Amino acid sequence: MSQDDTATTATTADGAEPDSKQKKQEESPDSQEQQRQEAWTARRNLIAHGPSFVMPLARTRIERDLLGVSGGTVEGDVNFNFGPRQQRPEHLSGEIRREQIEELSCVFHDCPSFDEALARLRADRVVVLAGGRDTGRRSAALMLLRRLRAERVLSLDPPGSLTALLDQLNDAAGYVLLNLATSRSHPLREPHLLGLRERLEHADGYLVITVEPSAALEDIPFVRWEPPAAEDMLRSHVTRYIGRAAWERLCGLAPVTQFLARQQQPGDIEEFALQLVAFHRGEMDEEKLTAYGEQAVTAQVSRWLTDEQRPTSLHDKAFLIALAVFDKTPYAVTAELADMLYERLQHTANPRVPPEIAVFGSSREERLRSAHARGYWDTEVTEWGPLVGQYFAAFQDERTAQLLLTEVWNLHPSARPALVEWIQELADDGRPLVRTRAASATALLATADLSSAMALLIEPWADDDQFGSWLTAANALTMAQLLEVPAVFRILHDWCTADYEGDEGRRWTAVRAYGLLGPVHYEHALNALLEAIRGQHRPYDLEDEEDGEAYAEYLKEEAIQFADALELLLLALRRPVLRALAEHLTDRDRAVREYALLAFLQACEQPDEANDRPLVLNWYAQAAAAVDDTDAHHLIAFWQAALAHRARTAKALRILRGWVLTADRDAEAEAALTSLLPALVTTPANHSRVSHLLRTVRDADKGRFPAADRLLARISTS
Repeated sequence: MSQDDTATTATTADGAEPDSKQKKQEESPDSQEQQRQEAWTARRNLIAHGPSFVMPLARTRIERDLLGVSGGTVEGDVNFNFGPRQQRPEHLSGEIRREQIEELSCVFHDCPSFDEALARLRADRVVVLAGGRDTGRRSAALMLLRRLRAERVLSLDPPGSLTALLDQLNDAAGYVLLNLATSRSHPLREPHLLGLRERLEHADGYLVITVEPSAALEDIPFVRWEPPAAEDMLRSHVTRYIGRAAWERLCGLAPVTQFLARQQQPGDIEEFALQLVAFHRGEMDEEKLTAYGEQAVTAQVSRWLTDEQRPTSLHDKAFLIALAVFDKTPYAVTAELADMLYERLQHTANPRVPPEIAVFGSSREERLRSAHARGYWDTEVTEWGPLVGQYFAAFQDERTAQLLLTEVWNLHPSARPALVEWIQELADDGRPLVRTRAASATALLATADLSSAMALLIEPWADDDQFGSWLTAANALTMAQLLEVPAVFRILHDWCTADYEGDEGRRWTAVRAYGLLGPVHYEHALNALLEAIRGQHRPYDLEDEEDGEAYAEYLKEEAIQFADALELLLLALRRPVLRALAEHLTDRDRAVREYALLAFLQACEQPDEANDRPLVLNWYAQAAAAVDDTDAHHLIAFWQAALAHRARTAKALRILRGWVLTADRDAEAEAALTSLLPALVTTPANHSRVSHLLRTVRDADKGRFPAADRLLARISTS
């Protein structure tokens, strides 16, 4: 075989697709290359867009213990009742007991929105309080009327029309009209308010109306209800029973600070206050108090999904599930994809009724408050760089996402078909963020029911004929292992060592997952990959020229997948993987040697995100300057082997040419090459190859490159 033929063979092998099924689709090579995403780029997307539990994958050293995902254990008998809490009906027709109002006044805490509402009620006799459910708006309404010394407080039934409301305002009393329903066809208008004010002035009464934040209010004044700070409310409840001095001793406890760190509704705060009082009286220990706070999250999730007395709408449930999948991502993406899920859930609930989505529905703040979530401004990572000033949404308690998905998957199986279809559609989305979260959601579902997650999502992706589906399956299994789902390593081993037709996708999936898991399970992943490489039974012999092209074709079918995985391990772990692979450069283990060389050259093409300089060139510069320069010697050995390898020479020289071009505009890159190149030309053949490269490198516009001339002079005198 001629040198030109060898170069052509190398080019074909290096640019080939890893999967045979795509070859059967008779697509052009350019189309296939566009579908194949570089392993290192795919890893960056997984880390950038995955949930927080993928962060162990971001490590690039194993110099200290790796910490995985762990959970707490509560021992002993902890008996808490987290069933539906005793409901306080919002519509108590008739007079509200004075004792109830006085009891509430003992724990109620003022806040700026309360002060604003009180001033408006005193001046106008009527105030509209707009706030979400479970935010204490009813308590605020009762306290407003108490502050104005209303002798009697009456709860009004929602009228059939606002005009009919006037007939109920005949006494000198305080009135509350809770959760008044309005719509765009029947909004609350200024004439209504003027009529109510006139009647109240005549009767010497006051009226507080509470509405949802999304209520249709036609330019009438209202007060946005924002409850007091959680700490203020908790302090009010606790000091009522045990005094301020005891609170000062309790407020610094870890269970208390952890509870307050998460957004809490007034009802949850009241219940936790009772537990804190019990702790102060010696009726429970700190461990049980902590357990109570943790179980409160589970209780809230259950109420969202099953509370029949105060039900959450199907549209809001879809948003909660979507937020569980897209926790800590841009709010707009979550809301958009939540509507897609709602359409599928609605079809399951009632296929004859088309879903109706209010284009301008609930406010963003109200949706997040109802979801016990917070909004914040942050930077979004995109393929074009960071986008500053994006509005993100996240649950206040990080455990909510997994708890919510687990409960939906295990306790509400009727939702499974819609959820599976939705996740499959997410996996086909054009945005890396959305595709990655489809995989992470599947991993979370696997913690709840591995067999169903495998059968409904992961296996269909792995058995598909698209590279993107294989990548989603690999990401899902990778994250499932990070979540310590049992049997994942067994699945990966079985798929990786499968050696029969039809399993190309599963084999690729397992190999990629091993590469991704390297930073967490370095030895296991590397040993599994080397075992699979050695277990291949296809004959090949690079020393036989007649088999050279056949072997290149073989590389097109399977070698790239192993090289990609080894590249991931090499760049993520560096020293231990470099030293392990360097041991195979001179032994008789040809298969490992071939894949190690290809993985090394692929790694050499990756830029360093910090300075856009070749990552491996930076690595060499640091290793050469270190006291222990073993890594530098191994990197030199890999380069020497690649330059001397008939099938890899052309690719190695192309990479070196790119490094020389970088050196012409980067003094530090040139300094690194000044040290590296003399170490590579210790044989006449390599000296000839590198010298020829430096003499012939030129640009159509610039002509010769000065850095190339300086490097050529350096190796000529070495």
